[in-house]
Amino acid sequence: MPGPARPAVATGANPVTAPAIEVRDLHVTLGGAPILAGVDLTVSTGEWVTVIGPNGAGKSTLLRAVGGLLPTGPAVALSGTPLWSMRPRARARVVATVAQSPAVPAGMSVLDYVLLGRTPYIPPLGRESAADLAVVHEVLDRLDLSAFHGRELATLSGGERQRVFLARALAQGATLLLLDEPTSALDIGHQQEVLELVDQLRREHGLTVLATMHDLSIAGEYADRLVLLADGRVVADGPPAEVLTEDLLATHYRARVRVIPGDHGPLVVPVRPH
Repeated sequence: MPGPARPAVATGANPVTAPAIEVRDLHVTLGGAPILAGVDLTVSTGEWVTVIGPNGAGKSTLLRAVGGLLPTGPAVALSGTPLWSMRPRARARVVATVAQSPAVPAGMSVLDYVLLGRTPYIPPLGRESAADLAVVHEVLDRLDLSAFHGRELATLSGGERQRVFLARALAQGATLLLLDEPTSALDIGHQQEVLELVDQLRREHGLTVLATMHDLSIAGEYADRLVLLADGRVVADGPPAEVLTEDLLATHYRARVRVIPGDHGPLVVPVRPH
């Protein structure tokens, strides 16, 4: 897969790498309703940060804003570049998004759909190159999708489609992956395969991952840092063991849970009331 672009570096005697994502005082209102209210978030290059929170907290809206799908004004910068100043093709070479329910073109094959990830590199009115096809086939191999390359997307199971959506994002060769509930349609085996692959690619290519997840145990197992969002605001930000506490989850999820220390992160177990 293509290596990441060189990060933005400040000039001067002591060069400093800009954060992969910098969000400052982000407000988003949709349909007249405030969804995000003054969100601050910084994600370092190569870091995996997962946003958690109850339904309606604004998790998906935050990802859409960072991905350039919502107007943000000066509140968001990617690798030191204001998001508003980036043209769509340039932005697509930096950030790739896997939405919860992407639009699936009717009759499109798996190969053609994943090839859409190479659009930022294909000249207008041009065609894909041999290098573009090589990238796509490598991604299909790594996600165990080569056998489906000629199948229509509509004929695949939910879990198979989810892997195809991830394959398209990886084919973009972007340095920043935005994953909105990337394992929601996967069985436990494919959950592990997909998340281990994302983590492997992150370490090999310096990718930065910003994700949302509902499964708190899985979120804590893979993320370097968790951000707890509630009512459109960040209410906790830190290592999984500091965010996945019984008190915080009781307050913001209204859930009765037991948190058990694990090898890679805390395990969150629901507890039935007496």
